[in-house]
Amino acid sequence: MNKLLEFAAANPYLVTGTVLMLIAVVAFELRLRARAAFEVTVAEAIRMINNGATVVDVRESAQFSAGHIVGAVNMQPAELAKDAEVKIKKKRAVVVVCASGGESIESARKLRAAGFDGAFSIGGGLDAWQRENQPLITPRRRA
Repeated sequence: MNKLLEFAAANPYLVTGTVLMLIAVVAFELRLRARAAFEVTVAEAIRMINNGATVVDVRESAQFSAGHIVGAVNMQPAELAKDAEVKIKKKRAVVVVCASGGESIESARKLRAAGFDGAFSIGGGLDAWQRENQPLITPRRRA
């Protein structure tokens, strides 16, 4: 123990850096665990959709029109606070999706705060959905 104190006294920058790195790792792990409570995988999202979950796409209207999940409702994040109860049933599970998963997790948190206990975000968003080769509704092109 005495040698450890000597080392710490002789290397204050090294000890400080190590302590800061430890704090950063713990904070990152806690953030990941908190986020996991709001996220589902693509496979879990498909299971929820097959069991009647409502899909809410929070991307811009133009992006939504270019391609979206079957049966998805397009709502901007600002609309969620005021129009969520009009377009979504509280007793039904809700799967929120955006382009990459960042915005949809915040929207899922807002929905949970508004009383939608079954609100989840697709981890990785529509990017993950497409990586899993899942279908999208896209506009038809005329020949």
